[in-house]
Amino acid sequence: MSAEVTLRQLRYFAVLGEELNYRRAAERLFITQPALSTAIKQLEHTFGVQLFTRNTREVSLTDLGAAWLPQVRQALAGVDAVVDNLVMLSGTRQGVVRLGYLIGTGADLLFRLVRHFEAAYQDVTVEPIEFDFGDPTAGLASGTTEVAIIRPPVDLPDHRLIMLDSESWVACLPRDHRLAHRTEVAVAELLDDPIVCAPLTAGTWRDYWMAMDVRGNRPPTIAAVAATYEAETTSIARGLGISFTSSSVARFYDRPGIVYVPITDRPPSYTALAWNPTVLTPQAEALVSHVQEHWNFGDQPPADAD
Repeated sequence: MSAEVTLRQLRYFAVLGEELNYRRAAERLFITQPALSTAIKQLEHTFGVQLFTRNTREVSLTDLGAAWLPQVRQALAGVDAVVDNLVMLSGTRQGVVRLGYLIGTGADLLFRLVRHFEAAYQDVTVEPIEFDFGDPTAGLASGTTEVAIIRPPVDLPDHRLIMLDSESWVACLPRDHRLAHRTEVAVAELLDDPIVCAPLTAGTWRDYWMAMDVRGNRPPTIAAVAATYEAETTSIARGLGISFTSSSVARFYDRPGIVYVPITDRPPSYTALAWNPTVLTPQAEALVSHVQEHWNFGDQPPADAD
């Protein structure tokens, strides 16, 4: 019988086999419990076996799982040794990675990603560099950064993406706005409102956050241009207009004078790690490979996102 198994599945099995607790294992792996459960079930289904027994109180290895665990540990140790040797020979354990990120984008993801990578590559320093809305490519277009956490769509035709997370759209409204009391709104209800938007240099990203795809022949009324969330929310608190943004912004940029209302009929906004594969330094390539190996994205992005 020929069956495919990934290193990620083997690592998930080994950690769960050690912890025998989905919460603790998921925390060690930097993934969610449902993602871990799904991966283990896929592994079992691939080979037609049961590796764990589960009930509401505990997780335990089956006899087969217990017999296989030391072999998997040995195999993973061998792979890690080979990779470590390659890393040592290529020099990727020394140096700096310039990691760009768009202001307010994946703030919690940034710290998780950097912490996890630097724990594995202790001689590589990640240098996070923040960019405002004027450059939604977070330095990739200019070459200022090698890898970046961005929020597509952006004008980077030669770059690759790893989707890290997805969020829903929300409307940022003045506190006295006619819809501020609502628990949710449709985007069409706000298309006639003046809008606070990004600078023209943001290109397609600016159009995306003005919902240009559903405006038809109704061009937006620009109330103000803002390059940061601070400037954006200040303009909205003054009553100049509204903006469309993401659910994480509602958590990180709340302030007096504004309210955030979920938008029900917009597709998710994705947060992604982006890079140009033709210009990666060994250190940046190590970061990309690390994320590809260890990061789990629960909701699948659009098929053409990568």
